[in-house]
Amino acid sequence: MDRDQLRTIQAPLKQRYLTDPASALVTLRAEGTLGENATGLAVCSGDMLLQALVACAGVTVGAVATALGVQMNGGAVTAEGDLDFRGTLGVARNVPVGFKEIRLSISLDTNATSSQREKLLALTERYCVVYQTLLNGSKMSITL
Repeated sequence: MDRDQLRTIQAPLKQRYLTDPASALVTLRAEGTLGENATGLAVCSGDMLLQALVACAGVTVGAVATALGVQMNGGAVTAEGDLDFRGTLGVARNVPVGFKEIRLSISLDTNATSSQREKLLALTERYCVVYQTLLNGSKMSITL
């Protein structure tokens, strides 16, 4: 997809969201089934969070590059985070549950100039939903 195709696809959405802001609010949903595999040993939720960040950043940098007309020939996105399992396992109450720090790295195979790369990074940071949610937090609730 090139820049013009992306703009053609996005134009009616942007117009609708300008004239009817309520239509821009969409509730996304994920669900899972509990059972024998819900022991916590099959996969680490921290890994899943980092994978979500990597996927979102990858999609976002690709869309931003397209919107800016920057040719990308490939690249890689990596996220790593420091997690102290003493908090998660209840070993030490003074240790918070969750990541202490997360580092996101994007390497691009592109001929983009230095200023284009800076713009790609800034706009990816600004528009990546998972990055912004982790950075700024979100109102949360839980029910049973």
